[in-house]
Amino acid sequence: MTTPLDTYSIIGFFGTACIIAAYAYLTYVDKPNPYILHGTNLVGAALLTISLVVHTNWPSLVLEGFWAAIAIFGLVKALRMRRVSDKSAQ
Repeated sequence: MTTPLDTYSIIGFFGTACIIAAYAYLTYVDKPNPYILHGTNLVGAALLTISLVVHTNWPSLVLEGFWAAIAIFGLVKALRMRRVSDKSAQ
C-alpha cells in the first residue's frame, strides 16, 4: 500500500529534518545555543503535528506533543537563565 506524497507529508518531512538537525547540532557543537536547539525542535514538532493531524498516527502525535512541551520548557528555562545572567551583570 502506498500513500501519495502530498503537501502535508512534505511539511512532515521538513519537521523531521528540523528535529534531526537539532539533534545533530546538539551532538556536534560543544556549547549548543539553547534557543537554536529548542527552537528548532519546537518548529520540527509543530510541522510534524500539522502533518499528523491530516495523516493521523496517534502515538506519533502524542510524541510530538511531548517533544513540543519539552522544547517550550527548554526555551523558557533559557530565557529565565538569561534574565538572571543579565541582572547579575548589572
